[in-house]
Amino acid sequence: MKHNILSLDFWQDTVIYGDKSFPSGTLGCDALNIPTKVIEQLNNLCMALNLLMGTLNAGCGNSALLPAARESAKQIADLLKNVKPFSYLDVSDVAVRVERVFSEESLANANAYYAAVQNGTLTNLTDPRYEQGLKLLRVLPILAQLGFSLGEYQKAMIPFAEKLDDPDCKRTPDSYAEHFGETFPVLEDFGEGDGWMAMTNATLQYTSVIRPGTTVPTLVKRMLYVSFVGMFRSDLFEGLCVGHAPKKCPICRRWFLTTNARPTKYCGNLAPGDKLRRTCRQIGNLKGREQRELADDHPLKQIYERRLNTINRYLQRGTIDPELAAVMKKLAKDKMYRAISNVAYARGDYEKEMEHSSLMEEAKAHL
Repeated sequence: MKHNILSLDFWQDTVIYGDKSFPSGTLGCDALNIPTKVIEQLNNLCMALNLLMGTLNAGCGNSALLPAARESAKQIADLLKNVKPFSYLDVSDVAVRVERVFSEESLANANAYYAAVQNGTLTNLTDPRYEQGLKLLRVLPILAQLGFSLGEYQKAMIPFAEKLDDPDCKRTPDSYAEHFGETFPVLEDFGEGDGWMAMTNATLQYTSVIRPGTTVPTLVKRMLYVSFVGMFRSDLFEGLCVGHAPKKCPICRRWFLTTNARPTKYCGNLAPGDKLRRTCRQIGNLKGREQRELADDHPLKQIYERRLNTINRYLQRGTIDPELAAVMKKLAKDKMYRAISNVAYARGDYEKEMEHSSLMEEAKAHL
């Protein structure tokens, strides 16, 4: 992709990031799952980057701080290469790019740019003579603030996602909008209020692209951002507009995206610790079936309970031998458990074998 990596293309209910297409809201939902440990590691790595950025903001970047900042940038890239949603953008030459951006030449060029601004000799803020330095000035704050901004993102968005995950919240765009309005106040003045929620630093344009998996051009809404967090937040909200929302899987406790109003409960990721490598959805379906099987009103159990009541009535009337009744009860329970574990038997001979006369004949044969 030739355009900025901090950009998303929105088309209908999908988002295009790099050379991949997802249901809109996917990236913002994945950002909710970034482990706290990873964010803590990022905060430590960001220190060296912030030190360099501080000297640049003061007007002259300190070259003595450059090696540590460059090493931190490499470690951040390595840390996030397998962490969604960063891993969606498959960039093979990250180390080379970091070396190029965090080079002595880039820093010197950035210092020259600041000097030109201070001296009033710069007439074009994107003067191509300072392209190398401007790239450092764009990348450095993105990485330096990444740990902190991801923490702030989760601090605001996870409580909001939990409201959407509440059983009383209908999984529809109208319901999402209602909860959104309750959580995030309207910004009447973009110069005031919660600047973190404002999208004033995002650039919007419309462009024609070839979407992944297609061969014809499509008109998309492209948004360019100054931070990853602004990009994730925008994607999450675009998803809400079309009925996509995060939901927490009760098995792995991770957030996943639902794309319709169906009551999806489990995600499709591999269940943690499962030796058979089953998904949470497979485990959840098994648990649901087990709960149904254990329920007192299970149809197969009701047949057993009715037969048990009949045997007990005969015992009370003295019209059946107690020893025969005990064998009938044992046979009935065995048949019930067999029916619960064997669908073919449950649908076939179970009910017929549980008839009182059939059960009595089988018990007599056992005796």
